[in-house]
Amino acid sequence: MLETALKAVLRNAGASGLDGMTTEEVKANSAAFLDDLQAELRDRSYRPSPVLRVWIPKADGKRRPLGIPTVKDRVVQTALVLLLQPIFEADFHELSFGYRPGRKAHQGIDAVKKALL
Repeated sequence: MLETALKAVLRNAGASGLDGMTTEEVKANSAAFLDDLQAELRDRSYRPSPVLRVWIPKADGKRRPLGIPTVKDRVVQTALVLLLQPIFEADFHELSFGYRPGRKAHQGIDAVKKALL
């Protein structure tokens, strides 16, 4: 599970979090990284790191906050999604569209329009 999650995180690349560790650094030592992470998870010593806050400029001149987790935290989060998503997905109603893979809010609106016709 962790290997699959790591591959997904490395594919997405992304910026480094507060620890400064990049996906390239993790990729160079992926076996050791996964061994250490697995040990932390098994002995329950894993603790998520604080999220790096950056500000992204918007078109109207304002800025919006963006949180960047560490690569380690992204791997753990991705592994949890891979594990839990099929469990919860099985219980969702067919017409539930929020926060589901391959579904968008506009598809929900289209389903409502179709039901009203």
